Amino acid sequence: MATPSALLVLLLAAAPQTPASSTPTQQQQPATPDASAAASAPAAVPFQPKVDDPMLTPVPSAPEQVKTWDEALTRVRQRSTDLRSAEAGVTRAQGRWRQSLGLLLPNARANAGAGVDVLHPDVPSTAGGGVVGGINTGTGAKVPSAPLGTLSATLTQSIIDVGAWRGLSSAKATESASVANLQDVQRRLTQGLAQVLVATVAAERAAEINRVGLRQALERQAITQRSFELGAGTQLDVVRVSQDVAVARQSLVAGDEQLRRTRESLGLSLGEDHGVGVNAGFNLAGLVDQTHQECAPLQDLSARPDLVAQRANVDAARESRRQASAGYLPTLGLSTTLLGFTTDPGFGRFATWNVSAVLSVPLWEGGQRGGLVREREGIEQQAAQTLEANRRDVSVEISRARRGVEVAEALLKTAAESLELADRTDRLTRRAFEVGRGSSLELVQSGAALRQAQLALVLREFELVQARLDAFLTEARCDW
Repeated sequence: MATPSALLVLLLAAAPQTPASSTPTQQQQPATPDASAAASAPAAVPFQPKVDDPMLTPVPSAPEQVKTWDEALTRVRQRSTDLRSAEAGVTRAQGRWRQSLGLLLPNARANAGAGVDVLHPDVPSTAGGGVVGGINTGTGAKVPSAPLGTLSATLTQSIIDVGAWRGLSSAKATESASVANLQDVQRRLTQGLAQVLVATVAAERAAEINRVGLRQALERQAITQRSFELGAGTQLDVVRVSQDVAVARQSLVAGDEQLRRTRESLGLSLGEDHGVGVNAGFNLAGLVDQTHQECAPLQDLSARPDLVAQRANVDAARESRRQASAGYLPTLGLSTTLLGFTTDPGFGRFATWNVSAVLSVPLWEGGQRGGLVREREGIEQQAAQTLEANRRDVSVEISRARRGVEVAEALLKTAAESLELADRTDRLTRRAFEVGRGSSLELVQSGAALRQAQLALVLREFELVQARLDAFLTEARCDW
């Protein structure tokens, strides 16, 4: 009698020529020679399973794809809502500074009006009430007309106003903070775009690996099913391999959904409301070099835009608090007014032009000024604590980014070694199972380990690219 291993080889070799409806006894009739005869027979052709499953069809390509880094960055510049919001913040801060400056510059105002006394139409009456007395000094003198038209021009100039100067300093610091915040937004958008591009390419690759894993699992299922039909396997073997197929299907479904989500994230980054894919020819390997063209490394950690913005916010809060405290001080201003009105006869005349100095001394405001000072002291303390928290976060972020490159390289090396071992183990396990020396449990385990190793290698490769991008962009400044 032939050994079980030799018998299984002969059965699998004879399977393609044997009708599927043949009984195990009929299929075993050609294998009646002894073991020595079987060993001397020509090498058997292994059973080649054919699998066809709807889930092996790849995910449809995105209707829109990004081809180059420059294209993606240009679209971000044109359509990013975060960028537009940061630019609007700069405009808002500039407007506030101009308002603060206006309190220190001359302020001119002209008023014109016409008034009539309904009860006494012949009596000159100014707009808003009041009667202008006659100024007749002789025959033919000009007197106020009825109805009466008036024109006044007033010019005021602040001479001493400490609070206004403090407000100007606070507004200037706020403007500096908004500009630095815009630069930080540009850096974060560059980093976020690079991350989502890498994630999308990784998800595309992972989806391909999942389909390869499902195909391999289906091939193992076909081999196991064929062995069971030929009487060389058990129902337990079929169940085990079928369970492995179900696990592979779950991984495929989860990977496809992750791919769709990364495409949607890329679309949102590009200012679209639908998914956007990455072209197969996208140069992901040169992405780090391309980001160097848009951003420059920092010589000092404190020059990172987000820290610059936080320090400017602290300065703005400090000056705002000083502005509130300066409200206790007196102010000195200069004012001049020119008044003219219509006359009869004639067109009109200027009656008065006065110049006055105004000294304003605050006495009591019901405690409002003290409350305002305390409020702004709290704002200043909050800004200082936010600065310190951000400084700590940035320090840790940079340390992690620098360390992340070394870690990613080490993980990639171990993942490559693991994949090589998993592939060898899977091939040897399949060969052993085909000749009857391995179990279905070993076949399932080796297949699952191979799929996991393949996915791990893909993820480690993209993690290394991402780590290098993060290491650069966490210590860079991007000026678009």
